[in-house]
Amino acid sequence: MHSNPGQTHDFYDGNPLAERNTRWALLLTVVMMVAEISAGWVFNSMALLADGWHMSSHALALGLALAAYAAARRYAGHPRFAFGTWKIEVLGGYTSALFLLAIAGLMLVESVERLLSPAPIQYDQAIGVAVLGLLVNLACAWLLRDDHHHHHGHNDHEHEHEHRDLNLRAAYIHVLTDALTSVLAIIALTAGKLWGADWLDPVMGIVGSVLVTVWAIGLLRETGRVLLDAEMDKPLSTTVQQRLQQRFPELPISDFHLWRVGRNHYACIVAVSGGSTHTPAELKDVLLDIEGISHLTIEINPGVRSENQ
Repeated sequence: MHSNPGQTHDFYDGNPLAERNTRWALLLTVVMMVAEISAGWVFNSMALLADGWHMSSHALALGLALAAYAAARRYAGHPRFAFGTWKIEVLGGYTSALFLLAIAGLMLVESVERLLSPAPIQYDQAIGVAVLGLLVNLACAWLLRDDHHHHHGHNDHEHEHEHRDLNLRAAYIHVLTDALTSVLAIIALTAGKLWGADWLDPVMGIVGSVLVTVWAIGLLRETGRVLLDAEMDKPLSTTVQQRLQQRFPELPISDFHLWRVGRNHYACIVAVSGGSTHTPAELKDVLLDIEGISHLTIEINPGVRSENQ
């Protein structure tokens, strides 16, 4: 097997802007969390205490995202990682999605309990807390907004997904979840204050828990596919195979593997049979202009000659 000298196996691009913004979002969330818990303790407000402790779960998720960025950056280039450290960030996103599921479960349990055993609500104070929480979460969401729309090359939805920073997206969904909770709470509390619809607050909590569950499952599916290398159904896979079959119809593909090794990078192994008159370099040249193929291995059988990009 022939390989190009000096070939890199580290496809971690890094995202310093996202890491810095996540740090600011975490700081803002922690300050708000401490302020709410302290005020709730001093003023004996359950609304402040509940929202403060709820915020702590999102602070934990943001801390996890920040730790993933730091670990990926620290170990970038370490020989232990066959294709770099990008998947540390994806693992952080996957773990954050599990936290989201736990938060959705707690929201559901608390909402059902309040629906079955309603308690007196201090509407003015609760609305004030919800509005303050919403403002903080909107500020965090602005910091954590994904920049995938800055990428160009394809216009399809699939390509947009491939360029996502999944760790950043997980952090963004956490603060968006908190913002959604605040919006639903403001609507329900305002209705309760004006029209006495006390039941609307826990019902909105149940609606929120369902939406959070849907988001969490979507994030688990997206990050899980990357972690399990389950992306052979990507359009890129079809493009590579079609390109080879159109140019070399006499060479059936006997083995094919495509998997993600970075946010915008894929590794590809292709083996063809019956091509004693062709070289790996000929096949490689047909694929080199395909965007996203960053590590390419070609093998021809019989004769087993190969070349890595």
